[in-house]
Amino acid sequence: MNGAEVLDIARDSIWLVLQMSAPVMLVGLVVGVSIALLQALTQVQEMTLVFVPKIVAIFISLLVFMKLMGALLGDFMVQIADRVSAM
Repeated sequence: MNGAEVLDIARDSIWLVLQMSAPVMLVGLVVGVSIALLQALTQVQEMTLVFVPKIVAIFISLLVFMKLMGALLGDFMVQIADRVSAM
């Protein structure tokens, strides 16, 4: 295994992390911005109001996207196994 192959695997793994975390992070972003907007409109400045809906939304999005994340990890593992078997 040479340096180019190591960099290729590292690039693929970073891309995998981005693909897996993006849906959950986007849900957290949307919920956080919408609650912040609601707080700004109603002038309710309760700091703990943001955490509970965001945690619930992220938990639900993890359950929804679990199949996608498993498929991505499975495909990556097959790629890594193919590279190991080709050595």
